[in-house]
Amino acid sequence: MVLTDSEMDFIREKIGREPNSLEYGMLDIMFSEHCSYKSSRPVLGLFPTEGEKIIMGPGDDAGVVEITDELALTVGIESHNHPSAIEPYGGAGTGIGGILRDIISMGAMPIALLDSLRFGPLEDQKSCYLFEHVVKGISDYGNRVGIPTVGGEVEFDENFRSNPLVNVMCAGIVPKKDLVKGIAPNVGDVFILMGGRTGRDGIHGVTFASEELTTSSEIEDRPAVQIGDPFTKKMVLEASLEIMEKINVSGVKDLGGGGITCCISELADKCENGALVNLNEIPLREIGMTPYEIMLSESQERMVFVVNPSDINGVLKICEKYELSASVIGEVTDSKLMVVEEEGTIIAHLPTKILADPPTVERKALEPVKEEEYLEVKHISAEKALLKILSSQNMASKKWVYRQYDHEVQVRTMVKPGDDAAVLKVDDNKAVALTADCNSIHTKLDPYHGGAGSVAEAIRNVVSMGAEPLCVVDCLNFGNPEKPEVFWQFKECVRGMSDIAGKFETPVISGNVSFYNETEGVTVNPSPVVGVVGVADISHVRTLDFKKEGDQIIVIGCTYNELDGSEYYRAVHGLVQGSAPQIRIDEEIKSAHTILELLKNDSENNITAIHDCSAGGIGIALAEMAIKSGLGAHVDLALAPREDITGFETMFSESHARYIISVKKQNIDKIIKKINAPYAIVGEVKGQKLIIDNLADIEVEKLHEAYEGVIEKFMA
Repeated sequence: MVLTDSEMDFIREKIGREPNSLEYGMLDIMFSEHCSYKSSRPVLGLFPTEGEKIIMGPGDDAGVVEITDELALTVGIESHNHPSAIEPYGGAGTGIGGILRDIISMGAMPIALLDSLRFGPLEDQKSCYLFEHVVKGISDYGNRVGIPTVGGEVEFDENFRSNPLVNVMCAGIVPKKDLVKGIAPNVGDVFILMGGRTGRDGIHGVTFASEELTTSSEIEDRPAVQIGDPFTKKMVLEASLEIMEKINVSGVKDLGGGGITCCISELADKCENGALVNLNEIPLREIGMTPYEIMLSESQERMVFVVNPSDINGVLKICEKYELSASVIGEVTDSKLMVVEEEGTIIAHLPTKILADPPTVERKALEPVKEEEYLEVKHISAEKALLKILSSQNMASKKWVYRQYDHEVQVRTMVKPGDDAAVLKVDDNKAVALTADCNSIHTKLDPYHGGAGSVAEAIRNVVSMGAEPLCVVDCLNFGNPEKPEVFWQFKECVRGMSDIAGKFETPVISGNVSFYNETEGVTVNPSPVVGVVGVADISHVRTLDFKKEGDQIIVIGCTYNELDGSEYYRAVHGLVQGSAPQIRIDEEIKSAHTILELLKNDSENNITAIHDCSAGGIGIALAEMAIKSGLGAHVDLALAPREDITGFETMFSESHARYIISVKKQNIDKIIKKINAPYAIVGEVKGQKLIIDNLADIEVEKLHEAYEGVIEKFMA
């Protein structure tokens, strides 16, 4: 039970009596952090949520942004952290199932999945097990439903050993005229529950997600993990889209966290209506289920459609065609109450508002005192450092992950996993770029700049593909919000994200907050996973690999003395300390706009490659461009725009607002005349070696050997 004494007093005052046992259960899940956002709602109000291209912001199952005159993209992101820690295969799979339903419920066809994953180091046997089975769960579910997993990121850190993070993002396409909302506007309409039958799995899933894990959670909380069925999901997807095409649907909502209680109460409350639910009409998977179990079950693959009674037969026939169970389980009323009946007897009646809109909680925020000692290090050679970073679990190739995903199903994928962002074709002229990014180390060191930096990095990734960033979605993973230091991290992170999203005019249109990511006192590093959607003319799309010898290499953006919190310190010295790189918003905007303007005027394709600088700095960015192409480069970093810092610091600093581009030599003058940011020509694509100043001289083949096969050795 998550209800506090003050919440119980509030409930008794509002309903004028003591709730019965079923009502206690319904209130318990709806007042959970997972359903109510009671701690985070006041802070999330900082986010900009409106913009010229924004059709629908936060408040429904997914956000919606315009991508062409006729088409919209629906985007959502969710966490499935606790279930994946307990049962990694099923937990990750049902996370995919949940985010797919969110997109379907808007009337959209899902076209892409991305995942953002965090685990303990692979030297740890349990972390290896969790990693293997989470990836397999995502792969099996997405592949079987026929939705391509096109991008994502993976981080390994001791901090996530006991509490992995599994965040999934999904995008779908829908004609703007066909958008559907999660509402029940018309009194007398009926609720049709379709899809999978209701069982005992997932009961108390949201309350389980709203408390810390313990060493006994793996046994005690396993029943709270839902059971996914991708084959049924495929049928639910097809049937749902056909229903919305052929039937005048008033509203749609999927059944995820909170089950029938959450779904029906939120549908009704959105329009200040009530609802009557008849338990006897709910298709069950198991005999002897109690009302408590039925109303709290989080069984997967279920959707609720709100339709006029005259359309009941039409919906049921479509469900029968796809061999899905379907039943009218209730109706929309004007009572503003959620009433549950069993065999004609009322067994629960509560105001829909108290269920769907519980009061917020005021949490204390306190900046923690930094007590750790700052350790001076003796730098190893830049060449050794570059190879060691490349071969670290965080920087090495993630091919082991994405080769398990079908990223070409639906034949939209133009740029596959392994570049700065995925690119999917929308029509003959337009494409969308999608990415999911996070820097938990920077956010741990400085929540404001770490949160802002995660947004900035995601924006740079879509800009690098030639796409104009349109909007942001986020999944905010933090520890226990009841701890003032954790809540301070959360507030500062949201403030940083909000500042840069506002300046970039990329509103936050959907998201998720995952608190209580702790296991017996060990709190995860604050991890704001940021998804960004961009739209591009297909002719503007670029990739990160060098294309041709002789192409000139240009660094855009200034490098500062910001080696703290870098992959160099973590991978080479095992240290996380100091200050995070600072966000300089004006510089970030100037660099991004420069790239986009260059591409708009590049009809001759003089710009041949683009890559942003982030984890690992310029050194790693150049190495990745060389590895992907098989071509070397000769570079003089002394020419790069920078503070008064050494070449070593220039090579590995993780300052923001920087890009590397390669340009055809014969037309370099045309390009540099149009650059409106600090820049320098620092070298050219040449030979089979990466030569950087007098710091590194490495065969591309040796870079490749360091970068490839690292994860495979652990997963053999």
